[in-house]
Amino acid sequence: MRHFLAAALAAAGLLEPGVSLSADYSLVIHGGAGAMPRAEMTAARERDVRAALEESLKAGQAILSAGGSALDAVSASVVVLEDSPYFNAGKGAVLTHEGRNELDASIMDGATLRAGAVAGVRRVRNPIVLARAVMEKSPHVMLTGKGAEEFARGIGIRLVEPGYFRTEERWQQLQDELGKAAARTQAQAEATDAPSYLGTVGAVARDRKGGLAAATSTGGMTNKRWGRVGDSPIIGAGTYANAHCAVSATGWGEFYIRAAVAHDICARVAYRGDSIRAASEEVVLRVVPKLGGDGGVIALGRDGEFSMPFNTAGMYRGWIDAEGQRRTDIYPDGSSR
Repeated sequence: MRHFLAAALAAAGLLEPGVSLSADYSLVIHGGAGAMPRAEMTAARERDVRAALEESLKAGQAILSAGGSALDAVSASVVVLEDSPYFNAGKGAVLTHEGRNELDASIMDGATLRAGAVAGVRRVRNPIVLARAVMEKSPHVMLTGKGAEEFARGIGIRLVEPGYFRTEERWQQLQDELGKAAARTQAQAEATDAPSYLGTVGAVARDRKGGLAAATSTGGMTNKRWGRVGDSPIIGAGTYANAHCAVSATGWGEFYIRAAVAHDICARVAYRGDSIRAASEEVVLRVVPKLGGDGGVIALGRDGEFSMPFNTAGMYRGWIDAEGQRRTDIYPDGSSR
C-alpha cells in the first residue's frame, strides 16, 4: 500500500525528494562529502564502498526495526563506518602533518539534549563509542587527547596501537599534500589551502517512539597541524539533535563551525517552521558557500522527512526508503561511475 501511495504522490508532484513515508522509523547515513571523482572511481571500489554503506544501514535498521532507540541505531551505524578503510574515520582516517591519526567524534540524543564528544584521540578504535561514554558515564560533554584516552581506559574501553588506523592510501594522500605544500609559497598556500578531500561519517535516526539522534566521526583533514579540530566533535556545528530535527555534517570544518551549521538547520525547523529540506538546503547551499566553504549534511525531522544536500563532487550516503529498503548513492545524479 505504501508503494502505491508514494507512486501516486510522486506522479502528482506532491512528494519532495528525500521525504520518507515510513511511520515506523527512519535512518540516514553519510560517509563524507567530497567523494572520489567519478573518473578515479573504479567499479571494484564503488562496489566495496556501497557494500560498507549497506552494512552500516543494516546495523542501524536491525536496531530500529526491533524497537530500539535512535541513539543505539546511530551508534551502531557509525561503528561500521569507522571500521571500514574507505571513509575518513576510524580505520580509514587521514593523517596529520606528522603522519599520525587524530580522531574526533560526537553524539547527541534529541529527546534529552544530552551529548558527548571526543577530540584528538589516537588509540580509540571506535571514537563514537567513547563519545557516547562521555555522555553517559561522565559529567562532561567533551574530552580531548590523552585525557579522553585515560577516561576510556578507566571505563574499560580497549585501546589499540596507533598503527591500526594507518593505511597505505592515506599515507600516499599525505605525501601528495606535503609535496604540493612544498611547491607553494606561503602566500599561495594561504590563498589556495582548501581541502582537496573532505570526509567524515555520520548517521541520523528516528525511532518508533519518535526519538531523534545524531552521530558524527572523523579523522579530520589530511596534513592538519597544531592539534587542529574541525566541526565533527562540536555540538551545534557538526552534530545536533533535538525534538524536531537531527543533523550530521560533513565538510570544511572551519566554516561549519563559524556557521553553527547543525544547530542552525534545527533552529530554522523549530523556530521558523521551515521544512527539513528548505532549512538544510539554505544553510548548506547558500550560507556556507557565501563564507567560502563547502560540504554537505544529512538532516532528519521528527515526521520522517529527510534531506541530503551537498555542493561537492559527491557525497557517500545511504537511507531507508519508504518501503523499508536500504538505498545508497554517491554522485549528485544518482548514477554509478
